[in-house]
Amino acid sequence: MPPVLHFAIPGDLQALTGGYAWDRRIIAELRALGLSVQVLPLSPRFPDPDDEALADARRQIAALPDGAVLLADGLAWGVLDTLAEEHAARLHIIALCHHPLGLESGLMPARATALRHSETRVLQAAAAVVVTSPATAATLVREFGVPRERITVALPGTDPVPPAPCTGAPPVLLSLATLTRRKAHDVLIAALAQVRDLPWRARFVGGTHFDPGWVDILRAQVNSAGLAERIAFVGSTATPELEYRQADLFVLPSRYEGYGMVFAEALAHGLPVIAARAGAVPEVVPPDAGLLVPVDDVDALAAALRRVLSEPTTRAALRAGALRAAADLPRWQDSARGLYNLIAHLTEMTSAR
Repeated sequence: MPPVLHFAIPGDLQALTGGYAWDRRIIAELRALGLSVQVLPLSPRFPDPDDEALADARRQIAALPDGAVLLADGLAWGVLDTLAEEHAARLHIIALCHHPLGLESGLMPARATALRHSETRVLQAAAAVVVTSPATAATLVREFGVPRERITVALPGTDPVPPAPCTGAPPVLLSLATLTRRKAHDVLIAALAQVRDLPWRARFVGGTHFDPGWVDILRAQVNSAGLAERIAFVGSTATPELEYRQADLFVLPSRYEGYGMVFAEALAHGLPVIAARAGAVPEVVPPDAGLLVPVDDVDALAAALRRVLSEPTTRAALRAGALRAAADLPRWQDSARGLYNLIAHLTEMTSAR
C-alpha cells in the first residue's frame, strides 16, 4: 500500500468551484481505496501570496519527512517554484495542474510571463504531473516542456443522475461558473441581447467574490442591454443539481477550460450545450450533444442560441446526444484508481533502488 499522501491545497477546500470539487472528491475516493490522505491547508491568498503565506508554505513543506508523497494543487504550487526545486530531491512531488495559471484571462502581459516561468520550473521539478484532461496534457507538453510520459490524466468523474425534464416555458438557460473573465459571461450577455426577440430566461449561477469588479461590469452590461428582468445573478449554490434539473439548455462560452466539469454535469442531466471551442471543451462535449463556436465570437454564439431556441427539433436532437454522452462519462473511481497507481509506482521505484 502506498504511504500517506500529503495534499497541499490553498484556500477553502469547501469552496464551490470545479477545481475544489475535484480535490474533495478525489480525496474521498482515495480514502475509499485505503489511502491515508492528509490535507496541508495553504493560505487563501494564493496564487498571489504575501510574505506570511509564503513563510507558512515553506514551514509546512519543510516539516514533511524525507520520502513523503506530496500532491500539490497548482493554484498555489504554480508560484512556489523555488520551494519546489528546493524539495524535489527529498520528496515525491506530484504537481496537480487543473489549468495553467499563466493562461488565465485578463492577466497583464508581465504577470502572465512571470506565471509561465514559475510554472515551467515547478513542472520540471516534479516527479510526476497530474492534469484533468488530455488537452491540458498537450498544453503542458507543447508550452511548458513537460515530457508526456511524466503526465497522468485524471479526468473528473460524473455521477449518474436522472435527466432533467427540459420542459421550461420559456426555456431556462443555465450558465454555472464562477463570475471571472475567463468564463466570458460578457460574451454571453452580448449574445443574449441579440436574441431578445425569442422567449428565454437565463440564470448565472456562480461565485461573485473572486473578481467583484468584473461582476459589477457584468451587472452594468445586463442593465444597459435592458435584460435585468431576464438574466438572474444567482450567486454560489451548494446544490447545483437543482439548477441542472430546472434548466433546458446549458450555455457557457469560456475562453479556456482545463476540463470543464460543469459541461460533463450538464450532459449527465441530458442538457444540450452551447459553448466555445476552448481548451478541453471539445473533448467533453461531443458534436451531437452541443454546438461549439469560436472563442469571443458574439455573433456565432448568438446564432447558435437562436438556432437551438427557435428549432425544437435541433434542441431535441442535442438533448438525445447529451443523454447518449452521459452513459460514457468517466467515473470518479477510475480517476482515483489511476492516481493511486501513480503514487504506488513512484514509491515502489524508490524502494527498488
